[in-house]
Amino acid sequence: MVRVSVALHNRASNPVAVTVHYFDSPTVSNPNRVKATLAPGIFLSSLRPTKWSQLQFRILPCFRRYQRPPAMASLSRSEVIRSKPIADGLNVFRDSFNSLCEGLGVSSSVDGLQRIGHEGLQNLALDLILALLVLPVSRILPSNIGNKNLFGDLSRLNSAVNSDDFDIERVTPLLKAVINNESDDIIWGKAYAAVTEFTPPPRPLPFLNQTPWSNATSSIVNSSEHRKYVDDVLKDELGSSLYIGVPGFYDAFFRHVEELDSISEAVFEQCQEGGEPIFSDGGGWRDWPNEAKEPEVLKWFAEKIDQFLGFATDHRNVPRRLLAQPNQPLEGSTAERKLDIGFVNNVDAEDNSKCHWSEILAIGELKSKPGGDTLSKTWRDLARYAREVFFAQDTRRFVLGFTLCGSIMRLWEFDRLGGIASSPFDINQDGLQFVSVVLGYLWMNKTQLGFDPTILEAGGERYIEIMRHGRKERLVIDETMKRAGCVAGRATTCWKAHLADDDTKAPLVIKDSWQYPERDEEGELLREATDKEVVNVARHYCHETVHVAGERDDVRGNVRRNLDISKAANYFVQRKKAEGSMLPPKPSGMDSSRRGRSTADTINRKRSSSSLDATLPPKKRTCSSSPTKRVQTPSTHNRIRRRVIVRDYGTPIYKASSCVAMVAALEGCIEGYESLHGRASMLQRDVSIGNLMMNEDVDNPSWASFLIDLDLAIRSEREEPSGARSMTGTRAFMAIGVLLGEKHSFMHDLESFFWVLLWICIHYNGPAEKPTVVHRFDKWNFSETEELAESKKGAVVHEGDFKRMIEENIRPYYKSLQPWLNRLRKVVFPNGGRWEKEDRGLYSRMKEVLREAQRDLNVAAEVA
Repeated sequence: MVRVSVALHNRASNPVAVTVHYFDSPTVSNPNRVKATLAPGIFLSSLRPTKWSQLQFRILPCFRRYQRPPAMASLSRSEVIRSKPIADGLNVFRDSFNSLCEGLGVSSSVDGLQRIGHEGLQNLALDLILALLVLPVSRILPSNIGNKNLFGDLSRLNSAVNSDDFDIERVTPLLKAVINNESDDIIWGKAYAAVTEFTPPPRPLPFLNQTPWSNATSSIVNSSEHRKYVDDVLKDELGSSLYIGVPGFYDAFFRHVEELDSISEAVFEQCQEGGEPIFSDGGGWRDWPNEAKEPEVLKWFAEKIDQFLGFATDHRNVPRRLLAQPNQPLEGSTAERKLDIGFVNNVDAEDNSKCHWSEILAIGELKSKPGGDTLSKTWRDLARYAREVFFAQDTRRFVLGFTLCGSIMRLWEFDRLGGIASSPFDINQDGLQFVSVVLGYLWMNKTQLGFDPTILEAGGERYIEIMRHGRKERLVIDETMKRAGCVAGRATTCWKAHLADDDTKAPLVIKDSWQYPERDEEGELLREATDKEVVNVARHYCHETVHVAGERDDVRGNVRRNLDISKAANYFVQRKKAEGSMLPPKPSGMDSSRRGRSTADTINRKRSSSSLDATLPPKKRTCSSSPTKRVQTPSTHNRIRRRVIVRDYGTPIYKASSCVAMVAALEGCIEGYESLHGRASMLQRDVSIGNLMMNEDVDNPSWASFLIDLDLAIRSEREEPSGARSMTGTRAFMAIGVLLGEKHSFMHDLESFFWVLLWICIHYNGPAEKPTVVHRFDKWNFSETEELAESKKGAVVHEGDFKRMIEENIRPYYKSLQPWLNRLRKVVFPNGGRWEKEDRGLYSRMKEVLREAQRDLNVAAEVA
């Protein structure tokens, strides 16, 4: 504490001149002095209006002089606006707008805005913001969002409008106000509204010792998958995980295609031969469409492939074709989805052929302008195609593709971490590269295209081979049960299978998923639960880390061939975005490649088919092992493919043969969760309609009802997060507290059982009918986290409102469950509120409600 003497020279309501005397230390006799001018009211509230006052306070390192002009300091916003009129300051903008409308042949009134494309509106908005920034009053008007003044707010808005992700509707009211020559008050009011709406409210911090949740397209359930909403979720899913300009991309994915380099050179030489070569240095491809319009480019592309294949007939036959049907939806999507261009595994594919996403080998996106190459929207358009391919092809490890923007081509690869891309090249300048890429897509083998070589085929059957207890076993795949629809994420795939030498064909379930290496292995957790005799949870049979070409199948090493994304052209931009989008991950210790191998990593890996010695290009040397801990960055994020096999097979409880059977299965799953929590001290953390199973087949030795999927499970006593970058769950079933960032409790998962039952009753009308899409609840797939939490609270807080909601939305098949849904709501949300403290008695209270429902005559009557 230092002694300070403050002299106040009060000049009525004008700014106050202050002389501050301060001492460097208690022993110094001569004070230092600083004079400053302060606005009225800054110190007056804490000092008496006398000429001299003595006080003590902690002094700041420096004093900032008050800089606002005295005449403006006491004026309100409206008074400032009136004192500094816009006058003709925006006339240049209005003239520019009129000229644009005249050139487009549209009205120069606000109605013309509707006929100007997105890019035109974006340019108009930029012109207007720059015009507002020039006006001196923008430097005097105060900020609404914490900047120095409105000038700072508008500068931030200008940067946002210039991005390809900005919603132009946010500045449309401002554009209309200026075009209509509204008053200055209205124009500046719209400007304030635009900068305020652009600035999102601060998000509440999640529980710090918990891995952050992230949104993913795999969590969408019972949805129409409207493109706008799915694209928003896909944008969240990919986040900062798309990297362009990654060095070595072509060599990693194309260089090892057999004879590709030599044949491409031979083909390209023929392209340059003759009196009128189809390619010439300086001129590029002879008949390249100058405006690069989609129909013309598609026709040109198809002709070039035919020419290349004609030149290469002496070298190799090609069982593939180009697919160019940008206006025809492909089969196999939940909603209609079209593909600009791609390579298809169908030699008979023509312009009018109906193709399925399962036939697509490589994907392409076309844009007419070269500038589209660097727009993240272009990248996400291609990623949307990758999502459809992943979903339709249950053995796809990664997907290759390209963008062609004007004559600028860029090569892409999508996997379970996101996507990476090559540096761009101009096909009219590097003709050989273009020939090599096209022939590469046509000649790559299935493993090089991204298919899983550990799924083998023979005699019309698909199978895998595993080592268990020192003995090789063959598991024949009967059917695909589940394939998560996402690009980046765990991408869980489940197959029903049986042992090849088992005459009874007792069912097994094979599950593959791409896990963060920092997370506990699901196989180990399942084995522990089985050893501890946990009931009604899928029982462990075997687990392993999948190996391809003798190496563990991870994204960074095996899929991306150790390409270094820290050398990507946009690495630092994406890294900054990643750091700003979530809490920084804790130091995860050694990367899994540097730790001791897990049991699944080492057990019998040499002879398992998961270690199949498929041909893959040699990898760059990995870093030497080091025990040094490090903080994770985007360049060190990784996912490893793990395979788990369990002995329990069933169907989701929403496929129950009767209403009472579904309720009984739900009760059994709650009992399984309680057993997992009590006997194995684990929290499952992903209760959803896809993870609650039942078995109504008397010949099936599986549990009658059981819980699956311990991907996100943790030990209940865990104090710190795993270090994984994020985790995803099914948002529609997440507890309100989880959505708000609370530390995960078994109480949250019990609440999720309630949301599952509610969801089934609203979307399913018995086992024979397809689920319906209910608009009110479809939004739960796409709402912001806080908005979804509020929606759920609003649904249960008032009994009358809840009953009315159920009455309006419940399906006829489950009509008899109406009163029991409300009974369960009262148990889970006492007095319409959320739980305040953990209560293990909730297990028994929930199960008792479900037992009473089964005994209810109206519910039991549904059996018939």
